[in-house]
Amino acid sequence: MKVVELVTAQAAYGWSPEELRFQFPHLTLGQIHSALAYYWDHRDKLDRDIARRLAAVERQQDQAPPTPLRARLQARVPNPTVIAP
Repeated sequence: MKVVELVTAQAAYGWSPEELRFQFPHLTLGQIHSALAYYWDHRDKLDRDIARRLAAVERQQDQAPPTPLRARLQARVPNPTVIAP
């Protein structure tokens, strides 16, 4: 597991190191603390890497054809950008 994957999980779910240990039992608590310390020591570089990864996912999603489920859901909602009161 990469440091950016662990940090992304922590940021997305607000997990403590102990919760990360529960979610990723193949890692020791020491490894988790080491990964988090590495992140804070190299935060700028790793934040750029996380942003690059997210941009790549967004590009792939934009280029992918709509799934049958998404097409059915969009057909059911006349204007998905408008939220009814």
